[in-house]
This record gives sequence, C-alpha cells and structure tokens, in this order.
Amino acid sequence: MTNDEQLRSMRTCAKNQVSCSSFELRHSSGIRLPRRSRTKADHWSFVISSAARLALVLLVMLSVSCSGKRITKANVDQVAEGMSKKQVESILGPPTSLKTDDFVIMKKTTYVYQQGKDTVTIVFKDDKVQSKDSTLTD
Repeated sequence: MTNDEQLRSMRTCAKNQVSCSSFELRHSSGIRLPRRSRTKADHWSFVISSAARLALVLLVMLSVSCSGKRITKANVDQVAEGMSKKQVESILGPPTSLKTDDFVIMKKTTYVYQQGKDTVTIVFKDDKVQSKDSTLTD
C-alpha cells in the first residue's frame, strides 16, 4: 500500500466514522513496510541483526561469569580425594587442558588448570580424584 493509498484509506475511515484495521493504523505512519512488500533481503537483515544481538548478549554473559578468579588456593583446597569430575568442575570450572589414558584395568584422567604462572594439576583414577598438585600461594 503506497502512502497515497494509506492516506485515502485513513480519510475514508474518518469520513465514514468507521474503525480502521490495526494494520492500516500501524502502517499509516510509513515507518514499516506492509508485510506483502517486504523483500527477502529485509527478512535476512532482520535475522542477522537478531543473531548479532543474541551473540552480543551471550558474550557479555560469558565475560561476566568468567570475570572472577576460580583458581584460588581456597578453591583448590575444597577439592578432596574421591570427588567426581563434575564436583571438581563446579568448584574450579572446566580445565585449561586434559589428558585421558585408558588402561585395561583403570581409566586415568589429568586435569590441568593454568592461570598466569600458577598451575593446578588434578589426577582422576576411574573418574574420582586420586591426587592434586598446585603451585598456588596465598
């Protein structure tokens, strides 16, 4: 619907004291195009801008959640022998690197956490903490 057609439609509504449809009122200002004259480019532009906004929100949430130091002496001290990987990750977060050795009689996994010059190494035997080693100081 062109601007002239919209204006005529609004005048007709006002003259006949008939209520206009919400579509006509919403689009009479010329701010948005009517649905039938939108192009595929308009659609993809909207999709891309929405995806960019979502990515920005996720990035901000990630940076806020990672802003605090999780690798502290107090946190490492909470890790105890016999804890599961999930429990350790809830305290220290995901490891910087990990190595898994699958032997016939047992499974050994080593989590390494690095933060600057400090390193924390946690060894799991059959998915339970077997030992931990840290270069952290107070």
